[in-house]
Amino acid sequence: MSEKSARSPGGTDGEMAAAGKDAARPRRVAVAAVVCAAQGAVLVGVGLVILVLALTGDPGDPAQAVAGAVTLVALAVLPLVAGHGLWRLRRWSRGPGVMAQLLALPVAFTLLGSGGGWVAAALPLAASALLVLGCVLSPTATEALGVGPRSA
Repeated sequence: MSEKSARSPGGTDGEMAAAGKDAARPRRVAVAAVVCAAQGAVLVGVGLVILVLALTGDPGDPAQAVAGAVTLVALAVLPLVAGHGLWRLRRWSRGPGVMAQLLALPVAFTLLGSGGGWVAAALPLAASALLVLGCVLSPTATEALGVGPRSA
């Protein structure tokens, strides 16, 4: 971790050591990390439920159900990795965090357009994606992650 990202905004290295490790993690980055991790956990959970139902129930097409479940679990890797990296203030984590949310927004709007019970899934997905984007793209997060123009 670079010296710049290890220091809390406006604080000195001595204040950082006295305040503890979490003092350097801005609240917005922590929120983005937790929400990304939660999104990944939900994807894993839904994927596993679909897999169990496909194996124990009577799906119309078992191969398609298993493929869908495996796809959901595989897609969970992106927000889980982003959440882990954001929590540890890793510069590289911003890209996967933004990418996961940009993938989630069209899914949320498609679910919203489906109506019925899908609206209950669409609204939290869209809200969480917009929340993470707002947090990760904020100047506070940008500074904490050390993202910005590189000096020559």
